[in-house]
Amino acid sequence: MSLPHSKMRAPAIVVVDNDPEELASIEEELTRRYGEDYEIVAKRSTTAALMTLKKMHEANQTVAVVLAEHWMEDLAGAEFLAHARRHHPDAKRALLVKWRAWADRNTAAAILNAMALGNIDYYVLKPSRAGDELFHRTMSEFLHEWARLNRPESKEIRIVANQWSRRGHEIRDQFARSGVPYAFYTTDCEEGRDLLRDAHELVKDDQKRSLLEDADTRRADLAVVYMPDEEPLVNPSEEEVTKAYGLATEVGERRDFDVIVIGAGPAGLAASVSASSEGLRTLTIERASIGGQAGSSSLIRNYLGFSRGVSGAELVQRAYQQAWVFGTNFVLTRSVDELHTEGNRHVVRLSDGSEATARAVILATGVAYRRLGIPSLEDLHGRGVFYGASVSESQALAREDVYIIGGGNSAGQAAMHLCRHARSVTLLIRGSSLAESMSYYLRDQIDQVRNIDIEFRAEVVDGEGEDRLRRITIRDRDTGETRPVSAAGLFVMIGARPHTDWLPDWIERDDWGYVKTGPDAKAAKQEKGFTDQDGHDFQMFETCVPGVFAVGDMRHGAPKRVASAVGEGSVVVRQVLAYIEGESAPVEAART
Repeated sequence: MSLPHSKMRAPAIVVVDNDPEELASIEEELTRRYGEDYEIVAKRSTTAALMTLKKMHEANQTVAVVLAEHWMEDLAGAEFLAHARRHHPDAKRALLVKWRAWADRNTAAAILNAMALGNIDYYVLKPSRAGDELFHRTMSEFLHEWARLNRPESKEIRIVANQWSRRGHEIRDQFARSGVPYAFYTTDCEEGRDLLRDAHELVKDDQKRSLLEDADTRRADLAVVYMPDEEPLVNPSEEEVTKAYGLATEVGERRDFDVIVIGAGPAGLAASVSASSEGLRTLTIERASIGGQAGSSSLIRNYLGFSRGVSGAELVQRAYQQAWVFGTNFVLTRSVDELHTEGNRHVVRLSDGSEATARAVILATGVAYRRLGIPSLEDLHGRGVFYGASVSESQALAREDVYIIGGGNSAGQAAMHLCRHARSVTLLIRGSSLAESMSYYLRDQIDQVRNIDIEFRAEVVDGEGEDRLRRITIRDRDTGETRPVSAAGLFVMIGARPHTDWLPDWIERDDWGYVKTGPDAKAAKQEKGFTDQDGHDFQMFETCVPGVFAVGDMRHGAPKRVASAVGEGSVVVRQVLAYIEGESAPVEAART
């Protein structure tokens, strides 16, 4: 763990430009706006700037943003920023360009190439006048994004756990997926030990106090969470963490709604926003924390409106806040165990035994990555083996060898994120190509990153490690040969399993469990001899039960992209409104 903030220099903003007048102008703008909180460092050569960045790294000083003019005399700005990344992988990096300069083909090519290689986060237009707000808007966004992940002193939530604690990982992952900032301290650092001693004095439960007394660096099951003005939580459940954060885990007094959305991933959140904005009384239920699988995506670059890209956690946090402002009621850390119908009302029963009713239900429970089913690796889940991207673990894997199983966009995004810290990242692909499963822009980025490798026709068959993952065994699917390799992290993103096992049998699904909707649902019922007595015309996202809809990755034939899920979640509300306006016959008529 780094030194306490009081003993550290302020984080730095580093700017490099050969032109002395432009450098002075930029330095003045940065100093005037950010000088009290950041150290502004201006250099006229990339050689001097690299030397400064190296010294900052050696002195344990953090760097928040690095800006560089591309057309430099000693080293091109994009190349300089690639070198800067090695010393300060968490710093935001951007090319400085003049007004209208991006219209120049050479400058545009430099920006696009640097973005493709992952050497920059974006470009910044140089200030054209004093107080240029467009320049400061970009800078403020960079600093906000950096501080959200890298300034522990600004975070109210603190977590103390062994670095490879399974429970500690689950809690950090819960916050990371939901976009909630937190500070993490290991049990063997000075700050962590101090916090554990404080917890021992503050915790009232004797059994939990005894856990704290036994805390040491070898414990794999201890995690302590500090919330503002609350008693420290010792090994809290997901529900306890959610309650302490101030979010609802129970339905409350209101039990009847216009629409119930089951699932708070991108599709469910989009449906919640649209439904509430249309004046529908909306209840959204999520079995874990908001975000679903998308919450673990480190950077989504092909989502409309986010030219620099957006993390999955940031996207779903914004969506949650938007739905909440429109009036959506949320219940988190509760699964839905049963769905049935009574007249023109659908009834859902939650895992705590409570019930809620609605005129329509939108299923948006998403999918989960399939488990490997290898006992030695399952035992190391959360201690080096992770299902999903788990961006919260990236810094713990600095200068380590990391493997990713999977060839989809999530795997590609994880590789691009992890390569900033890890010594090497290897994608293990069962097939012989990425063309059908990964977007072109990600394949292009991965091809040009030096410490990312791809092994086709490969699979993991074993692993080992006592306190954490140390080694995995890879098998060549063509020759059958196996070889052990050292591995500090294994991220599993293979296939997908829809969360539909809890649904009643009379909601039609395909052989893999994905819910059929629209013409597919109607055809499935007709194949079983069902005739539509009331002439109900099933809409595109409607299941075989009138008033029950399905959207997002859990739906049969869904594209399985974040943007597509959001689109379906938005469109389905128009179909819900049409159903509510025209509902007549009891929904039991749809059951065989």
